Amino acid sequence: MTSPAIKAVLILDSQDGSRVHAKYFDAKMKMDKEGQLKFEKSFFNKAKNNIARVENDVVMLDRTVSLYRNGVDVIFVVVGSSNENELVLSCVLDGLYEALSGMLRSQVDRRNLLDNMELVFLAVDEVVDGGLIMECDSLAIANRVLMRDAEGEVPMSELTISQALATAKQQLGGSLRG
Repeated sequence: MTSPAIKAVLILDSQDGSRVHAKYFDAKMKMDKEGQLKFEKSFFNKAKNNIARVENDVVMLDRTVSLYRNGVDVIFVVVGSSNENELVLSCVLDGLYEALSGMLRSQVDRRNLLDNMELVFLAVDEVVDGGLIMECDSLAIANRVLMRDAEGEVPMSELTISQALATAKQQLGGSLRG
């Protein structure tokens, strides 16, 4: 038994299926950009009739299983092998979507994603590394991307000098009053 693996994470435009973001982990899919674009177009053509749905949906295509979820004007897609467990793929998809939704204040649309592409890159990297699932908890993903600890605070080692001075000033003021 092998651990669950992800072949690709895609974000596509819901109007025409064009790529907003794509990260491929499968060696066969990774090398050929024309093949990637063909896969994305095939996926979009097969899924476009059901895109208006809010919940996750499944598409079987080219010996893969793809789960997708609709944003405002984008589609989030997680692709696994045909024998992959859909529940695992669903956890990955939900974790990524909810993390981005939280970081972008529920404005998960094409324009906002493009304006905050660094958050998208980091979130995808926190969820999947080399095809292996690293994290599915949306709060943990968002905290790691935003470099915060479990309580939502930035660790001292990650603070800028001005942020560190402001934090020290707050702590000193609190200890003098208390």
